[in-house]
Amino acid sequence: MSRAICINDTVDAITEFCDKNSMGISVIEPLQSGGTRVVMNNSADAETMRRRMKTKVIDGPVVRSPLYAWRSSAPFR
Repeated sequence: MSRAICINDTVDAITEFCDKNSMGISVIEPLQSGGTRVVMNNSADAETMRRRMKTKVIDGPVVRSPLYAWRSSAPFR
């Protein structure tokens, strides 16, 4: 099971969703094709996110930025 999920929503909305549900984020990045790619800390959180946001999950191909690196001064859970 992959921990990476592409969601048709903003980085802020996904971060807020994960904070409310005590889910840890490993990496998060906006997609050039629209939406956000998020990698959860564990597969259980990834599966929970897939179930709760099933209407927003992007199943098809996405375009990622080759030079994007998320940097944050505060670590995620």
